[in-house]
Amino acid sequence: MTTETVIFIGVAIYMVLMLVIGAQASRKAKTSAEFIVAGRKLPIFICTATIIATWFGGGTMMGASGAAYDDGLLGVIADPFGAALALFIVGMFFARLFRRLRLLTYVDLVEQRYGKTAAFITTITNLISNIGWIGAMLVAFGLVFERLTGTPLEVGIIAGAFVIILYTMIGGMWAVALTDAWQMGIIMIGLVVLLVVVLIDVGGWSAIAPQLPENTFRLLPSQHNWEHWLNYFRLWFIFGLTDVAGQNLIGRAMAAKSERVAQNAFYLGSFGYLAFGMIPVLIGIIASVTMPGLASSESVIPAMAIEHLHPVGVAVFVGAILAAIMSSCDSALLACASITSRNLLPLVVPDPTDKQSLSVARFAIPLYGAIAIFVALKAQVVFDVMIDANIVSLCSVVMPFFLAVWWKKANRTGALSAMVAGFGAWLISRVVAPELPGDLIGLGVSLITMLAVSSLTQKFDPPRGLIDLDGNPVELTDRLGVLPIFRRS
Repeated sequence: MTTETVIFIGVAIYMVLMLVIGAQASRKAKTSAEFIVAGRKLPIFICTATIIATWFGGGTMMGASGAAYDDGLLGVIADPFGAALALFIVGMFFARLFRRLRLLTYVDLVEQRYGKTAAFITTITNLISNIGWIGAMLVAFGLVFERLTGTPLEVGIIAGAFVIILYTMIGGMWAVALTDAWQMGIIMIGLVVLLVVVLIDVGGWSAIAPQLPENTFRLLPSQHNWEHWLNYFRLWFIFGLTDVAGQNLIGRAMAAKSERVAQNAFYLGSFGYLAFGMIPVLIGIIASVTMPGLASSESVIPAMAIEHLHPVGVAVFVGAILAAIMSSCDSALLACASITSRNLLPLVVPDPTDKQSLSVARFAIPLYGAIAIFVALKAQVVFDVMIDANIVSLCSVVMPFFLAVWWKKANRTGALSAMVAGFGAWLISRVVAPELPGDLIGLGVSLITMLAVSSLTQKFDPPRGLIDLDGNPVELTDRLGVLPIFRRS
């Protein structure tokens, strides 16, 4: 039996397993709350697994390993370092409050504080970001198939998208969380096995280290000028801040069974993600020595698998790669569907019933999946698409969202002004100074505008408070992620 046949059989079994789990999860998704936030019942193990799996996608497996192959650690500041920072930030500053609010989407909070216009802008930017993210993951899916089986890239993209769309549509958050738990186990096994086998085959790390460039493990810019430092901080912020203001992560905090579970799941997720995220980075660095001159650096992981693993091992590892990709795609699809059902549907159908909201959430998934397929087929690059997908959100939405949570004076006028000013600053910077990180400039302009305009408009536009799902005022004290890690007896 050829390697390609073994891989096809393994992938087919894996896909069927994901569909079975999705079908089982559909029994728990009878209401919109169960579909969007799993009825707020996720235990610590599943919550942690789905947080790590949501982050651990093709961008890390394919994109970050390729970036490390090309540029060492400086190439992967955004992911996994910035991405792990994002998880820690959510655990420290946002998880407990969002679990306490018992909302269904993070846009609900924006609407409470700033009104429907700001909520609509936030919704659109999040949809753009997530569709770009899904597109990048589908490209990674297609690249794996193309590299390992010779299947055309386009076929892999469409086939992978079909399965992801189907099980997410069937089971919602329960399907996403349960498949994520399985996928995370497959990812861990596959990565550890590949790293160990590679190190044995190359004669250990001591044989690789002397051949690496001097700056391979450098974490700070080698050129100390303001332009390089601005671009360096941009890489931290593009994930470390942008994805905090998104449904993918905040939805996990809202789905946790308690504030303690929400807090601890993000802390465990942060450290777990960084630990496992460094494995493909190390494999990429090793490959820069053992496989120099690859035509596409983003194919380094499957190339190393073919070079060092038995065909059965390759099939298992392909499952790990696909698990990573699918776990990110399904979360982003669910995020798009959730905010469409919760925050766009009421603009068309006043006071929709729960049945209508659930139906829209389900059928929005194939719609956004189709758009993401189109993006993937046009882009066909993983890491750049993944980074660029966050630009609009970073320069326009992030600061109003942060201040909605942590600044009592934040108001509607300040938020709308900040959104427009931040986006405008990014557009202008692209024309006037394209060599500078325009999204980071937009972020700074957004912050300054928000602080200034909100402070000047307090009298005629007083800030709004926060209420929970039942309309009760929410206690805003004691909300930092400082609960004891272990429950006291």
